Amino acid sequence: MRSLSPLPGLATAGLLTLTACAPLRIVEVPAQVQSERIDHLVIHFTGEDYAESMRLLTQRTEIPVSAHYLIPAPGDPTYPRRGLQVHRLVDEKQRAWHAGQSYWDEATSLNARSIGIEIVNTSRCTDIDPQLEPSTPGNQRCEFRDFDPEQIELVIALSRDILERNSNIDPQDVVGHADIAPDRRVDPGPTFPWRTLYEHGIGAWYEEATAAKYLARFEARPLELELLQRALAAYGYEIEDTGENDPQTQFVLRAFQAHFRPSNWSGRPDAETTAILFALIEKYRPDALEDDPELARVAAATKEQS
Repeated sequence: MRSLSPLPGLATAGLLTLTACAPLRIVEVPAQVQSERIDHLVIHFTGEDYAESMRLLTQRTEIPVSAHYLIPAPGDPTYPRRGLQVHRLVDEKQRAWHAGQSYWDEATSLNARSIGIEIVNTSRCTDIDPQLEPSTPGNQRCEFRDFDPEQIELVIALSRDILERNSNIDPQDVVGHADIAPDRRVDPGPTFPWRTLYEHGIGAWYEEATAAKYLARFEARPLELELLQRALAAYGYEIEDTGENDPQTQFVLRAFQAHFRPSNWSGRPDAETTAILFALIEKYRPDALEDDPELARVAAATKEQS
């Protein structure tokens, strides 16, 4: 008698059942070429009160925006809680839409590789003549409001927590929105206490002795504008070395000054700004001096004179 073989369909179904029950085996072979996804921390202000900030950052609008964290302001009548609390709006594993078109140290589209902190603060800049093209910092009227100390305490605590969990974020890559989009944004502005954050282990700051050494050099002989543009690019900003004091240069200088020289954020080049910039490059971007012989020559000549 001939034996009956199982029907093809039944055999396939049995195989699928066994496969579904068996655990998936994965061999771990770590590649040497890899890195953590998050390598930037971006600080913003909202320009709105708490209620409007929450609406814009959590709901779909004509221009969608979001951020990983929001820090309210004390005394805001639209804030419903007694004490300030950090609000998480987007999980850090997810991409938030806070940076927009952006650039820092040859990295673009920073939404994909950054964590964004929004701080409720109603500072803002508006164009004096909206029809003027191209726009310049001189065509803007800005009102910058102070940040409350309680807000800054939360920013420090949150930022330190983020940096502990994301060791790939270097000090020079803790930036403001204005640093990565200087022609579009001004936040967090000159009233944001970057030096205080640095003193708590967050972000970059220059050594005063080094800046003083460069200041003596640049007061005696100002740096050519083209080299200043190249130095700004070496530190991380997106700028072309045109040799002209054009709008892009004014916007970048204003962003840099608001971050590192908030007493005067005019957007005009001067010896103090240049000295601070070279002190930062020497501390955080020494490879940039090796890559640009002319910048290296300036740094070397300054060291010889000191």
